[in-house]
Amino acid sequence: MNFKEREVEPVNSMVTNFEDMEQLGRQMERQRTNEELKQHERQPDPVQHDKKIDGKQ
Repeated sequence: MNFKEREVEPVNSMVTNFEDMEQLGRQMERQRTNEELKQHERQPDPVQHDKKIDGKQ
């Protein structure tokens, strides 16, 4: 698959063009950490996996 074909067929990713990538990057920069959320008495996202089961750290 060459570069031109990739422009027509989206690659499996979160964004499909450069403008969306820039916007997503800005959103991620502003994303608060779990510690920041706790300081403001907010509930962070739940754990997405069990370290004991899938071995992720």
